[in-house]
Amino acid sequence: MATTNDIKNGTVLKLEGQLWNVMEFQHVKPGKGGAFVRTKMRNILSGKVVDKTFNAGLKIETATVDRSDYQYLYQDGEDFVFMDLDNYDQITVPGKIVGDATNFMLENINVTIALHEGSPLYIELPPSVQLRITYTEPGLQGDRSSAGTKPATVETGYEIQVPLFLENNTLVKVDTRDGSYLGRVSE
Repeated sequence: MATTNDIKNGTVLKLEGQLWNVMEFQHVKPGKGGAFVRTKMRNILSGKVVDKTFNAGLKIETATVDRSDYQYLYQDGEDFVFMDLDNYDQITVPGKIVGDATNFMLENINVTIALHEGSPLYIELPPSVQLRITYTEPGLQGDRSSAGTKPATVETGYEIQVPLFLENNTLVKVDTRDGSYLGRVSE
């Protein structure tokens, strides 16, 4: 058993029989009254995000979650196959657990998979990935980087907004948290 003082980002709590991943937390000590911990948590199974406040020092149950580095190998129907980088064992993760991460996953990308009692809970991607633009409308003469954006499809099939001057077959850096364009990658 832990207390609310032990809450950190990435802590997995077991509340009412369900697992919740702490995304954000803030310890608050108001001038009047008792201290408390304000959290933003995501339900690991449903993906639902809730805000919850705990009194400071309250006993809470944490779940044991093992995070390991894996390499994405291939998609097998609805499932995805990953290889453990330590012992080379393969693990199959259902598509619903992978979720939107598929928008940024190319073969051989390294990810972190959180496991609870041997079953995968969620996948953590690196903060940014490099993807090649497969299709975008041609830019017009005189387009500048600050002139606006246009849609572009990257090699995973995901569509992002890029500056007007970018062309097909350009390698770009994409933020995996929100899918935003971060810049060109020189080859």
